[in-house]
Amino acid sequence: MTTGVSRRSFLFGAGALALSAGGAMARPPEVSLRPVARGDDLRLRNLPSIEEIIARAKLDGTVGFCVSDAATGEVLESHDAEIGLPPASVAKALTSGYALAHLGPDHRFETRVLVTGAVTDGVVQGDVILAGGGDPTLETDHLATLAQRLKAAGVTGATGGFRVWGGALPYQHDIDTAQPDHVGYNPAVSGLCLNYNRVHFEWRRAGAEYEVTMDARSGAHRPEVRMARMAVEARSMPVYTYNDANGQDAWTVAKGALGSGGARWLPVRKPELYAGEVFQSFARAQGIKLGAPQVIEDLPKGAEPVARIESGLLTDILHDMMTYSTNLTAEVVGLSASRARLGRLPRDLRESAGALNDWAKESLGVPEIGLVDHSGLGDLSRVPAARMMEALVALHRDKQLKPLMKPFLMRDAQRRVMDNHPIAVHAKTGTLNFVSGLAGFADLPKGRELAFAIFTADLDRRAKLTVEERERPDGASSWNVRAKMLQQALIERWGVLYET
Repeated sequence: MTTGVSRRSFLFGAGALALSAGGAMARPPEVSLRPVARGDDLRLRNLPSIEEIIARAKLDGTVGFCVSDAATGEVLESHDAEIGLPPASVAKALTSGYALAHLGPDHRFETRVLVTGAVTDGVVQGDVILAGGGDPTLETDHLATLAQRLKAAGVTGATGGFRVWGGALPYQHDIDTAQPDHVGYNPAVSGLCLNYNRVHFEWRRAGAEYEVTMDARSGAHRPEVRMARMAVEARSMPVYTYNDANGQDAWTVAKGALGSGGARWLPVRKPELYAGEVFQSFARAQGIKLGAPQVIEDLPKGAEPVARIESGLLTDILHDMMTYSTNLTAEVVGLSASRARLGRLPRDLRESAGALNDWAKESLGVPEIGLVDHSGLGDLSRVPAARMMEALVALHRDKQLKPLMKPFLMRDAQRRVMDNHPIAVHAKTGTLNFVSGLAGFADLPKGRELAFAIFTADLDRRAKLTVEERERPDGASSWNVRAKMLQQALIERWGVLYET
């Protein structure tokens, strides 16, 4: 349900300005270039102060923000803007700029099939290799197309083995070790990825027991996989357990938690084997006989490509990443950019994030960017709001970043989207438990453009969570709603103060 918003309701509080009523006073703003009270100006007299907005949100912890004129970088208002806070997925905006700078907007990732010998009467005199090129968007349907192209190249089998290679990027067992084992947004990272390195688990009751499947489903196909297996166990907690057992992702699930049926995506820890099994099944359907996939660390010298498939343009990949906040995409494009910057593979995500931090200092003139990954999933990253705002101003010069950002929808006091709101916001959101960020650009009614960053975090409350509580902790959802209302209240305040 949506509702319109009048000019008067925008100025006097149909939306998040309702946050201004009551509450204790917070610290005064560090920078405010215009007074907020002028005798006969009703708009300014009714404008809530920063202290009122922060107090009403009742977030505890820290609120830091900084807003500037996007064209000049002149700081207009800030509050605790020098305190480093976790940016959460706002980090993906920095990753986008980093990838554009080092890979270029027209970059495409390539997945290839290589052979180590001549093809004689359809048979490769050697090995067939599925070689990843770091494509974070590779899906099951793409592997089906690649198998068709291998058949079109005249291949029907091989005298050697079927190998899989993901060494284009360093392998990571997961993005953030502090996350629960079963959350799909924290998969392994590799140079060969499939379906965002997630496997589809589905279950349905069959009498007193359950039938379960583990597959790599996509738009047109549902190939089952063997490298991930699920066992239903008679317990109520924990809901999931994971083990690396005999080269498989071995899961168990609590029978008491399953109900009548359902499905969810689980993270994959062996992405090369995952992609290899799926490709092998499609090759078999094309009449191509390949053995079981075996992971190799290095590509043999002299291996020649016989089939390939390319990703979309990097700009399209980044746009989707910013829209859907896909962690795997952020890590893969960030690692790829670091490989280009360093001239070698980074050792791990932390070194790669360090290369991004160095780039921000050297190329953007912005120090104190302290990322530990490219997605923002790890809560050890620290970025002051002032530095994030400065980075946005610097990245805005070539006009490539803002079009990748998602519209931030303004809402009324009942959280309904307000159509035709006079402020248009394009920004990247970021959410962890008791952490919320928003950074981007706000177009004001008379044409002025602002760049801003708002970070909020209750790190003490977050630190008390157990690993099991981190998927859906009590109070986190309502805390996040209040954080978003605070963000909108600040933006609407700036719309009044700085619209001319």
